[in-house]
Amino acid sequence: MKDRFRGFLPVVVDVETGGFNADKDALLEMAVVTLEMNAAGRLVRSATFDKNILPFAGSNLEPSALKFIGMDDPFHPFREAVSEKEALKELFAPINHHLKVTGCTRAILVGHNAFFDLNFVKKAAERCHVKSPFHEFSTFDTVSLAGLVYGQTVLAKAVVKAGLEWDNSQAHSAVYDTEKTADLFCTIVNQFPILLERFDD
Repeated sequence: MKDRFRGFLPVVVDVETGGFNADKDALLEMAVVTLEMNAAGRLVRSATFDKNILPFAGSNLEPSALKFIGMDDPFHPFREAVSEKEALKELFAPINHHLKVTGCTRAILVGHNAFFDLNFVKKAAERCHVKSPFHEFSTFDTVSLAGLVYGQTVLAKAVVKAGLEWDNSQAHSAVYDTEKTADLFCTIVNQFPILLERFDD
């Protein structure tokens, strides 16, 4: 893994939020999918972790954003939501473990419109004084990759174009979107095994 991505560990992330402003809008859900190389040298999904998150004190909740993600009440007890700090610590733990196992130096966030997810993760980590395992600004964005390989930038359309299944009824939940983004990323990466030969040069 560390040789394939120049010491970086790709980790797929999706967040659901109360708006588009990472400084003031609430982080409501975060899912993480770790990846691994199988015996054949192909990139595959390893494990999925997710947390429902309570809005931080004074955060903004845009009604249109809540409607888009299908969340009526971010404070509903059935969500079993935890604080940002608790969520980040639990979600960062398996990433840090994979960093040690693989010998990678830093995690790199993989996402669909990855800069959006990275900004929310960074701001939450700063608020909670929790060290983030992710590179500060570099990402692998499946929007760009899918646009290049499949001519599609919408996640649902790119997934279908890649020959994978997509269920609209499950879309916009962090877990489903993250796992589909992970499958899309792995499918794209696995199409280019010839690149592995170049690391011997």
